[in-house]
This record gives sequence, C-alpha cells and structure tokens, in this order.
Amino acid sequence: MRLVIIGAGFAGMYAALSAARLRDIHGVSSDTFEIVLVAPEPALVIRPRLYEPKPETLTAPLSDVLNAIDVTYVRGSAGTVDTKSRTVTITTATGTNELSYDRLVVATGSRLFRPDIPGLSAHGFSVDQLDDAIALDKHLHGLAGRPASSGRDTVVVAGGGFTGIEAATEMPARLRAILGKNAKPRIIIVERNAAVAPNMGSDSRPVIENALRRLGIETRVATDVASLDEGGVTLSDGERIEAATVVWAAGIRAAPLAAEIPGERDRFGRLLVDRDLRVPGVAGVFATGDAARAACDDAGNYALMSCQHATRMGAFAGHNAAADLLGKPTKPYHQKVYVTCLDLGEAGALFTRGWERKLEIVGDEAKKTKRQINTVWIYPPKAERAAALASADPEQVVNL
Repeated sequence: MRLVIIGAGFAGMYAALSAARLRDIHGVSSDTFEIVLVAPEPALVIRPRLYEPKPETLTAPLSDVLNAIDVTYVRGSAGTVDTKSRTVTITTATGTNELSYDRLVVATGSRLFRPDIPGLSAHGFSVDQLDDAIALDKHLHGLAGRPASSGRDTVVVAGGGFTGIEAATEMPARLRAILGKNAKPRIIIVERNAAVAPNMGSDSRPVIENALRRLGIETRVATDVASLDEGGVTLSDGERIEAATVVWAAGIRAAPLAAEIPGERDRFGRLLVDRDLRVPGVAGVFATGDAARAACDDAGNYALMSCQHATRMGAFAGHNAAADLLGKPTKPYHQKVYVTCLDLGEAGALFTRGWERKLEIVGDEAKKTKRQINTVWIYPPKAERAAALASADPEQVVNL
C-alpha cells in the first residue's frame, strides 16, 4: 500500500504526520504501508513570516521529522497526475519518473495571483514564495547603493489585505535598518476597495487605520495599479507614484497541480471536497490546505487559504486517506475555532476571534501572541516519534 502526499507545506507536513500516526496506532509497518512525501526540498517554508527581514532564515528542516515517523521523502516536483492509472509524474534534477499511488493527497498550496498588468512581471516584487521574499530583500539592501531620492525611498504595496498590511507595516523599520536611522521612507498601500483591510471587520479597521497613521503609511483606496515601470506605478485614477519598489500582494490562487485533478474547482482554483476532504468522483484522491475548498462547520463557513486552516486540514486529510486505505473509519473535517493575529510592525498587532472577527487584544500584548504564533506554534514538531505523531491528532483541542 502506498499513500503519496504532494507538497511539504503546512498541509502536506501534517498530512504525513497524521497518516503515520494512524498507521502506528494500528500497528502497520512502513514496509506494508508506505507513506511518501513529494516536494522540491525537505523543508517547511515559514510562509506567514516572509514579510520579515532575512527571509533566507525562514525555513525549517523536515528530514529528521520524516525519518522519525518513517515517511519516505522524494525530492522533486509533481508535474502531472493520471487519476485513472493512479500515477504521478515527478520531475527531478536528473529527469522524470512515475510514482504510483493507492491514495493521493494533493497539498500543493497556493501561488500569488499575478494579473496581466503592464510591467508587473518585470518590476513587481512579492513576499509570496521564499525566492520572491529573498529577491525583495536583496533589492531593498541594494537601495543603499543608490543616490538618495524620493523614488528610492518609496515603496508601493499593491493590496490592502492581510499580507499587504503586514508587508507595509514592517517596511519602515526594514528600510531604516538599510538606509540609516534618519531615513524617511514613504510607504503607500493601494487597495481597490473603499477601505484597507476590507475583510477584517468594523472592530479591527479603526485599529489598523490608526496604526498606519502612526507609522506614516499612506493609502490610496478605490483604485488599482494600472501599470508598472522601472520608475514607479501609474494608478487607474491617473495618479503617478515614483517608487523604486513595488510589492504585489493582491490575492492568491491554488497552485497549478490542482488543475490536474478532474474535479470541480472554485474561482480560486481550489478543488471542491467533501467533509472527509475527498475529491468527489475521483477515486483515491484527497485535497487539503490551499488546494481545497472545504466546509469548516455546518454554519456555512469555509476554510481560508491560511496556515491556520492548512495545518488542521492536513491532519484530517492524512488521517482519512490512511483510514480509507486501511479500511478504518474516517473523521469528517471540522474547525470551529478561528482567530486572526495581524502584525502591525512597530505599531504592535491585533488579535481577533471568530468568523465575525471580534477584537480581543491590541498593541504590545497582541504582538507577543503574534511572535509566539510565528516563532513557535507554526514550526514543525520535534523529531521525536511519539511527540511528532501526537501533534497531528486531528481531534486534538486547539486553545488560543
């Protein structure tokens, strides 16, 4: 028996842990039931932190954890999936080969949505993937070698949602560290909606707007970036902003491999799944994390494209794929607890609870919670078999 998991992000990692946990519970050996994790690198990219400085440090190795739980790692990228023959084509440094599966978990995550805007591909930066964040950091450090000017010291962040706000509020401190403490960076958020943080709720928005004012961050709302060039951006309302740096943070889509599965998808490219995280009508295939549109409860709430949902979805997907293969009962995915912790740079942070995003903590106290989440809670478990397997119990109670 072989269970193949594609992707080593939060969902993929927890799918592997959870599948190995169920295998262990039922006393099945890894020789009889092989769990294979396919990814370009045996590492978890701490994607929620890529807006921070030194992004090259924001990975966590997985080899020791996978070895501790008897999960086989295959280095490579999944290119195509044949759901009839139950094979995945893996591209490696030396060529391609086919990997067969009895059950498949698609945990390929998401990618930044880059629309066909003139100049975006050539002049836009992002904090979406590790390489993107490293390229931005290198660019920012390169600004110190340029003559001082308003354009050099101006950063435009396209997108006033969660990612855009965190990237923007971190930027003043990042630029002062590079350009000198007396530098006066100009940060501008461009948001197409009538206000920044359009989905954060009425409780949080005044806190966010106050933080932006405190940090001197400007906003342009109800407008879009129409084009980019080497010198800056032109907005859809005609305004021209001279800027050496443009950070694109305007939405994500499921990674392309989800399109290889013959299932129904939503407007974000996510596979529609049932409560067991199966892809209906596609035998042996489960989807999880940012690759899946899954109901969290019976109240009409659906998992967001976030590590918070990916970790728990991964635990259920791995458990259910393994249970299905072993002939054991599955567990319907559920995730009623939902919180938000938004970093606001030197202005602190805010913490909300529930789908209505009720504001609970702000300022330095919320910042402590954010640091705990970002530096402890979202990292892989220790490479100790019992502890690692226990961390992936899909029914464990999460208290935040």
